[in-house]
Amino acid sequence: MSEARRWFETRTFDASRPLGDLVDAKAGRRVTVILPARDEAATIGAIVQRVRTALCDLVPLVDEVLVVDSRSGDATAQVARDAGARVITVAAPDPAFDGGKGAAMRTGIARMQGDVGVFLDADVTGFDPAFVARLVGPLLRDPSLVLVKAFYDRPTHDGGGGRVTELAARPEIARRAPELGGFVQPLAGECAFVRDAFVDLPVVSGYGVDVGMLLHAVRKHGLDATAQADLGRREHQHQGLTALGRMALQVRAAFDLVLEGRDVVVDERWVPTRRADGTPDLVPERVETRLLPPPGADG
Repeated sequence: MSEARRWFETRTFDASRPLGDLVDAKAGRRVTVILPARDEAATIGAIVQRVRTALCDLVPLVDEVLVVDSRSGDATAQVARDAGARVITVAAPDPAFDGGKGAAMRTGIARMQGDVGVFLDADVTGFDPAFVARLVGPLLRDPSLVLVKAFYDRPTHDGGGGRVTELAARPEIARRAPELGGFVQPLAGECAFVRDAFVDLPVVSGYGVDVGMLLHAVRKHGLDATAQADLGRREHQHQGLTALGRMALQVRAAFDLVLEGRDVVVDERWVPTRRADGTPDLVPERVETRLLPPPGADG
C-alpha cells in the first residue's frame, strides 16, 4: 500500500461523522475564524453573520471572527465590520509588492487571538456554519494534528479538484511530493490549523499559499500531522482563464520555493487578448511569487 493511500484511509473524515461536543474538545483553547478577502462585499456579510449566530452565540465554538481586508476597492471592510467581524488590513512586508492571498493569510496568522485557526474563503454562496465544525473537529480531538484541509463537491465539477488542481498541482505532486497524492483538493483555501505550528514558518505569496502551507506542514511535522475533512457541497465564484493561468504559475512556484529553498520565482508570459477594434494582440505579464517572512517575524 502506498503512503498516499494509507494516509487517505486513516486521515480522511467524511461529512457523515457526528460532530459531537466540540465545545468540550476545545479544552480551553480559543478558535479564530479567518476570512482573507478582496472585493467580497457581496458575500462576506452573510458568512460572518452565520458564523457568529451559529458558532459564537448559539454554540460557543468560535471565539473570534477575523476578516483580513486585502486592499479591497469595494465596501468589504465595512460590510464585514457591520456583520460583527474584527477587521484588519494586510500588513505587507514589502509595500511595493502585492503579496495577494498569501500576504492576507500571513497577516491573519500574525494577528489572530486564537490558538486554533480556521481559514474560510470569502466568496462562498450558501455558506453552512457546519463547514467550520467539520474542519476544526478532527484537530480539536486529535493532538497529533496540526493541519486539516477541506475537500467538497462543486456543482460544476466532476469530483476532485478544479482546473488548476488537476493541471498544475497534481502533476507537481506526482513528480515531486507523491506522499500528498491522497489529498482530494490540495489547493482548497479552507483549512483548520494550530497557530503555533505555523507562526514561525514562511508563507508563499499569492495563490501558492495553500499548497505552500501544506508542503511546509508535511516537511516540518510529517504527513500524519495532516488530515482532510469532507465539507459536502459548496459553491463559490469562478475565475476566468487568464486569472487561472496566473494562479497555476504561482502554484508551481510554491513547489520550487518550499522544496528547493528558493526565495523568489519570476515567471514571464504572454497573455492573448484583443484590441478595441477586435484584432488579436499579446500582452506581457510578469508573475512574481515570493517566500514571505514567517508571521511571527512581526512580533
